[in-house]
Amino acid sequence: MNEIARLLNDAVAKGTAAGVVATAGNAAGTLFEGAAGRRSTADGEPMTPDTLGWIASMTKAVTSVAALQQVEAGRLTLDGPIAEVLPDLAEPRVLEGFSPAGEPMLRPARGAITLRQLLTHTSGFGYDIWNPDLVRYMQLKGIPGVASRKRLALTTPLIADPGAAWNYGIGIDWAGLAVEAVTGRRLGEVIEERITGPLGMQDTSFRPGPAQRARLSAMHARGADGSLSPIPFPIPEEQEFDMGGGGLYGTAPDYLRFCRMVLNGGTLDGARILSPGTVEDLGRNQMGDLLVGPLATAQPGASNHAEFFPGQRKRWSLAFMLNEEAHPQGGRAPGSMAWAGLGNTYYWIDPTHDRCGVLLTQTLPFADAKILELFAAFERAVHAMG
Repeated sequence: MNEIARLLNDAVAKGTAAGVVATAGNAAGTLFEGAAGRRSTADGEPMTPDTLGWIASMTKAVTSVAALQQVEAGRLTLDGPIAEVLPDLAEPRVLEGFSPAGEPMLRPARGAITLRQLLTHTSGFGYDIWNPDLVRYMQLKGIPGVASRKRLALTTPLIADPGAAWNYGIGIDWAGLAVEAVTGRRLGEVIEERITGPLGMQDTSFRPGPAQRARLSAMHARGADGSLSPIPFPIPEEQEFDMGGGGLYGTAPDYLRFCRMVLNGGTLDGARILSPGTVEDLGRNQMGDLLVGPLATAQPGASNHAEFFPGQRKRWSLAFMLNEEAHPQGGRAPGSMAWAGLGNTYYWIDPTHDRCGVLLTQTLPFADAKILELFAAFERAVHAMG
């Protein structure tokens, strides 16, 4: 544990992050919890384990679990047309490019969108951050980014036919709306009642209260010279929908409890979240022969080019990326589950070694090379524990 503490302190001293929180555990409990640095380079507040951060796309796994709970309850199906509960998706169209006059060229999608496709990023939806055609389309049509939490942001076309390819995108935001459609409640209410509340994740929500905001880390931007500066990054006060693909704020210890629930087969401290069979599916490929591909940035200020374990085959389950080979530098076993958040927050769940871990910074752009090196070193140290 002293080695991990040194890792965190050294990372801050080297300018890897302004502040960082790391926590690791197994099915039985927490193995490490620590923090280093400051919540902001401007005001000097110390980073602590209970520091709140925007966990961005780490939200996706939580929303996926909320949708799977509804599948278990018989209110949603994985392979029926999702338009049965989301009529707005009854006639999706695919963006094929632009005419010589600059007009978008759209055609009807081949096939219906399903919940399984939404959860595995094979529905055809994309993100403008990693797709220049979507950037252009949204500019032409005046469509805001999904982080605006405006319903208009979800009106972008598909970039591939349903089931044809893996494209990281807004599909899980639509899965969250499917949960709302069959429960008649806001997604955040459902998640609080059925996931974060039972798991004791008291600091995780779409709308942090005053006590949480008092512990919120600033977001930092990496400059061309490698330095970090705090940037304005306010919590949206008006949220037309709960952004199931990336809207949660939370702490690293909270998210570790979610990861430990997965290691425990769907339960933690007496709270049953998912059935054991559904949890098994979280560790299985759910996208057939398709592969998770690299993310080539279309917005360098938001993300670098990103790919985990380049050259290795990766799949997607109903909630997580799955690596099919062992970590190239030691650490997670094949079949481990993982993903990340845009502000350089990362986690992994390794059932083979009974290990999981969470690393939280608040740094842009995504896939910061220095933070990824820190995350890999942290993971190796956790796996080296007795």
